[in-house]
Amino acid sequence: MRSQLLAWWHEQRAPRAIQIAAALIDDDAGRLLLVRKAGTEWFMQAGGKIENGESPLSALRRELSEEIGLVLADDDARYLGRYSAPAANEPGHTVEAEVFHVRMQHDPATRSEIEEAVWVDRVTATTMPLAPLTRNYILPLSRTL
Repeated sequence: MRSQLLAWWHEQRAPRAIQIAAALIDDDAGRLLLVRKAGTEWFMQAGGKIENGESPLSALRRELSEEIGLVLADDDARYLGRYSAPAANEPGHTVEAEVFHVRMQHDPATRSEIEEAVWVDRVTATTMPLAPLTRNYILPLSRTL
């Protein structure tokens, strides 16, 4: 019994990959929409965990609606790829992000766990506390779109 308990404890502490869908949302003026979850300091993309049996695009649509009140049409999101980075709010874990590009002007309504949503230019974004995925992948990607 003790060995089973120790095995369970080690499994719970082991780093794991968190599967998420995230949106690089920009507008025609070159600004990015970044969000910050309640009780955290890191700005990142809107999006979230992919539930069992859910496609990345379905997860993205659900999360954007829940977090910032954005409803996507079928052709509003373009797949950019899969990126891995340390999780900003879950130390010792990584995120495996399916990233989509969404270009539109949206007045975000912060909901769910989102405390703050801001439109910023790329220069301003570099001065903010950013999640590793945002700093290492999203900002460089945004310059190519």
